[in-house]
Amino acid sequence: MNIFKKLKATDYIIIVVTILLIITASVFIAKNKNFSNLPVEKEAIVQFDVFFRGVTISDNISPFKAGEEAFITIRNVPYTKLKIVAMDVRPRMTVLSANNEKGYVIVEDISMPNMYDFIVKLEDKAKKTSDGYVAGGNKIKMGIPVVIEGQKYKYTGTISNVQEIKEVKQ
Repeated sequence: MNIFKKLKATDYIIIVVTILLIITASVFIAKNKNFSNLPVEKEAIVQFDVFFRGVTISDNISPFKAGEEAFITIRNVPYTKLKIVAMDVRPRMTVLSANNEKGYVIVEDISMPNMYDFIVKLEDKAKKTSDGYVAGGNKIKMGIPVVIEGQKYKYTGTISNVQEIKEVKQ
């Protein structure tokens, strides 16, 4: 049995219209690969701080070193190696009540001798949009989770600051 003998004229029209719609949608998507992208205002070099809370280190040697590169994963999407521009380490602190004008005092928490908070400053080239900075397809905003991985470590933190250093001339 030939399937085309059972089709009516309206069936042929529906098939042709469906094929034309598929072709039109394919052409539209091909031209606008990611039509949800915001227009890029400029490219810039940005630095962003990643805050790591409660990193346990038993030998008192910082795993992060300024000038070294570390592999970065942003929002569970592997990105690239970025240069560590600067690093700040602070011992864990606690609040105790005190008989002073404030009523409290902040001191190093001796119950956690090997636990530290780190702020690691990274630098990258990013595109500036009306919604903020985008690096490698990832938005760079405060609160975004970041994993930083080196040869001897892998820690998860969050972006705590983003600042533009200079505009990149195109």
